[in-house]
Amino acid sequence: MNTTIVVYGSSTGTCEAIAEKIAQKLGCEVINVQDLTADVVNNHQNLILGTSTWGAGELQDDWYDGLKVLQGADLNAKTIALFGCGDCESYGDTFVGGLGELYNGIKDSGAKIVGAVDTDGYTFDDSEAVVDGKFVGLPLDDVNEDDKTDTRIDAWIADILPNL
Repeated sequence: MNTTIVVYGSSTGTCEAIAEKIAQKLGCEVINVQDLTADVVNNHQNLILGTSTWGAGELQDDWYDGLKVLQGADLNAKTIALFGCGDCESYGDTFVGGLGELYNGIKDSGAKIVGAVDTDGYTFDDSEAVVDGKFVGLPLDDVNEDDKTDTRIDAWIADILPNL
């Protein structure tokens, strides 16, 4: 496995805990997006990026600067996997919208984006994170569906691992 890092943006700690869980399962480093620099990007072949969703499907605040770092870096030949946290019950019409915004910010970067997830088994009305019938990364609702989080993470890691 090439060098991998998990980068998260979290306001309440939920996305941070999930990032730490993913990093532990992959045996890699985890950092807050506030600590993301061009050197961090350059020193890792694989980037696993996670965000919570705020407001009407918006990116977590710290990710706006993080996206600028990513957009200023050379992401060609990098592999990126995405995960996002959301609330499918209270915000079913913008479920994991932050994940969609993160994807839209890097989709034309030249990086190989892996880890799309089928929408089957998810309850939501609409999501900017669905492209061509699949989520662009791993969507998680650790508030209303916390009983599914570990199983979803394990299946997703099994899916992305051959690409890392």
